[in-house]
Amino acid sequence: MKKIFSLLNQIKQQAGFTMIELLIVIGILGILAVAVLAAINPIEQINRGRDTGNRSDAEQLISAIDRYYAFNGFYPWQVGASDSGNVGLAWVHFEDSTLTDSGGTCPIAEKIGTASTVGCTGADELKQSFLERVSQTTYNYLYLYNSGTQGASTYACFAPKSNAFVQEVDTRLDPDGDDTLDNYPADYPAASAIGNTAQCGAIGNCVCLP
Repeated sequence: MKKIFSLLNQIKQQAGFTMIELLIVIGILGILAVAVLAAINPIEQINRGRDTGNRSDAEQLISAIDRYYAFNGFYPWQVGASDSGNVGLAWVHFEDSTLTDSGGTCPIAEKIGTASTVGCTGADELKQSFLERVSQTTYNYLYLYNSGTQGASTYACFAPKSNAFVQEVDTRLDPDGDDTLDNYPADYPAASAIGNTAQCGAIGNCVCLP
């Protein structure tokens, strides 16, 4: 019987953990938890999701402007096809209350969407819910630009919030890695979208589509 109790005591001692062993295991688990959180970086993931939403909105806005031009033969910031002196659009916040067509009557957002101003006609290219969302004070604003040169693209830009999108801009503008941001089309809003910390974030470089 004594041999049996002795054997059970040996098994119990071998099966248990000492306090030092438990502390070591807890320490290892803590290190692994920190490493996993660092790899996932929830704040970065949230910011990346917001940037992705901004890019989708910028794509919708550009598409709406292109459709408006294709259907009407002039841009929404012009008053007609003969308005040749107002082909370009200076760098401007899309939801700026002063952003009207060259006649100073119709807000561009209303002309693309559903007009509510007397004398304006909306093209219904953008839903009202889209216009309301991008006009919120908490929204990461979209900026429009068109150089006005023949065949120039209309750019929709926003300040990147995530490191992934900041790196994407840097890679696009400096593919050769020489630390000179010089790889962009001639009609690109370089003067406003590069080095503009006031509107393009701490790094100063906006994400611009297309």
